[in-house]
Amino acid sequence: MSPLKDIIRPFHTSRQICRLSQGRTRIQLSQKRQLNQSSPHSSPTTGAAEAEVQAAHKYCSDLLIKYDRPSYTLHTFIPRDAQTFYLALRALNVSLSMIPDTTSSYTIGLMRLQFWRDTITKVLADSPPKEPIAILLASAISNLHERTQGRARITKGWLNRLINAREQTLTNDPYPNIAALESYAENTYSTLMYLTLSALPMTSVAADHIASHIGKAAGIAAVLRGLPIVAFPPPPSRQPSQVDGAGLMAGGAKQGAVMLPLDVMAQVSVKEEEVFRLGAEAPGLRDAVFTVATRASDHLITAQQMLSNLRAGQDVGHEFEHEGEEGHEYEVFNDQRHESGLDEVNRAFGVFMPAVTTRLWLDRLQGVDFDIFRPELLRSDWKLPWKAYMAFKRKNF
Repeated sequence: MSPLKDIIRPFHTSRQICRLSQGRTRIQLSQKRQLNQSSPHSSPTTGAAEAEVQAAHKYCSDLLIKYDRPSYTLHTFIPRDAQTFYLALRALNVSLSMIPDTTSSYTIGLMRLQFWRDTITKVLADSPPKEPIAILLASAISNLHERTQGRARITKGWLNRLINAREQTLTNDPYPNIAALESYAENTYSTLMYLTLSALPMTSVAADHIASHIGKAAGIAAVLRGLPIVAFPPPPSRQPSQVDGAGLMAGGAKQGAVMLPLDVMAQVSVKEEEVFRLGAEAPGLRDAVFTVATRASDHLITAQQMLSNLRAGQDVGHEFEHEGEEGHEYEVFNDQRHESGLDEVNRAFGVFMPAVTTRLWLDRLQGVDFDIFRPELLRSDWKLPWKAYMAFKRKNF
């Protein structure tokens, strides 16, 4: 079944199944009943019953549908064996991004982050606590180990990097320069993609390299998208109803902040107090937003050019700056032994679909002349399912 059919299923399917099951019932009634002689099916997660795993799957799916609909929409393009891991990971990302909204103090926020560090340690030890995201994550990792006979692994350092990067959202410390913003995007959205590639499993320098650029673009766009919410946080009782994968950071922060790189703000003479006073009409604000959005767009253009180079039989065009770091050691699995870099990228293409979401949002931002306070920029894009399907089919962002 194609990804588009997974999104829009035919309505008559259930009726056909119903008729088929009715026909089979008459046959089964006449069959002799026998006790099952085989061993019972065991849960894929030690300490978690099958019912718990199913309930955790529903919890994570519902969380994404409510707070990160684009990520839920895009999960159908992830290879089926890795979809459970993807849902758990993205649910973890939503939970982490909501900590500032759901805690009353910085200290309590730090305690919540420490809870997740401890939880990750238990998950990787196959003894998750009774928490839905932890249960589903442990189940998916157990399944990965079973599929690869223990050869594939999920890097603990990457999971902890996701958690550590979220400490900044507890205080809304400004980014000193655009390089610091890119570092935050690398530690969050690029890392989400590295982890998803690991769950395929895929260890490919070309795939990681493309994921790095797409993740940086997505992370920068996330900070831009969340700028109005961070600058003018709603009361605690009016939390944002959609995160949409952009991680609307610190919506419940006690004091607003303008989360643009300080070097960019200085270049175009944007003053934080004028943003608080004048909002979208603050002098230089649109120029600053344009500068930061251009950096996100440049990363998408770079990823597309790398893909074009691979299709032309060339290398990607430049070195991967993170090669050799933790998690970026490249063991070749059996199904990768005869794959080229392009083959690897094509097989992992579903992981790169956030490029479509990011490009659609940047186009909408350009359409409103970089007025970051326009309310339509916070809404989901109804064109995403179709645009994503066409991008996946054509293997083009």
